Amino acid sequence: MLIGPLKLKLQLVCGDSFAMGPGKADLLEAIDREGSIKAAGRVLGMSYRRTWLLVDEMNRCFSERLVDTLAGGGRERGARLSAQGRTVLEAYRELEAVTAQVTGSAAYERLVAGLLDQPRPPKSGSAVSEPAPPLR
Repeated sequence: MLIGPLKLKLQLVCGDSFAMGPGKADLLEAIDREGSIKAAGRVLGMSYRRTWLLVDEMNRCFSERLVDTLAGGGRERGARLSAQGRTVLEAYRELEAVTAQVTGSAAYERLVAGLLDQPRPPKSGSAVSEPAPPLR
């Protein structure tokens, strides 16, 4: 989420995985709207395999599945958000909204007060290719 010059990306970590983030929240919304993992991926421009991997990762990171799949034919097939999936998605979006309010804070104003729109060009003769010394 880009808020002026500040970019905030909320990610919920589970071990070495990201249990939830902006892309996964978008995927949950698309699954809810489309009623299918395949259709949600198509709408979001993702491959079927990628959407399945993301859903599997989310389902493995929470105590209850976020997405239930319904096998078979007819009207009762596809995918839907579980009650836990709806709760997680709602809480994530609520947290995003709260985070967006940071731009009204005094700390934000102090942080961006001297920020330029673009970096200055390097000084002539400076060694641009040399890495900066490590900060200690």
